[in-house]
Amino acid sequence: MMQGVPQPAFYIFKCQQSAPPGMPKPSCVSQNDPESQQLFQHLAQQLMMKGIIGTVQPIQTGCLNRCQQGPVMLVEPGHTMYVGLTKEKIDRIIDEHIIGGNVVEEYVIPDEFWGEPIPPSQMAR
Repeated sequence: MMQGVPQPAFYIFKCQQSAPPGMPKPSCVSQNDPESQQLFQHLAQQLMMKGIIGTVQPIQTGCLNRCQQGPVMLVEPGHTMYVGLTKEKIDRIIDEHIIGGNVVEEYVIPDEFWGEPIPPSQMAR
């Protein structure tokens, strides 16, 4: 039997939204913060260096609507939103969550900003 291309075990959605200068709302990629501009590239490079880029699919996204906690990324499966990202935090998330299987709780968005999902049966029509 022919084997298909395996599915990734994880998808990491990294917000790459950049607000224009002078906007009152913060964004995950800031013109004034060079590190925030390098986080997605750092994520992809670390996944490649560890040999797991096929098992883990990094995806650049627009706004994930958690701007006050940015930079943010969402890890699936698990619906885990990590906030206040730095290169060091991304390294630890890869090692402990993606490779080790343990959510890095201190980097997870607080419950008051990330409630339970709305079930499809309760969505407005």
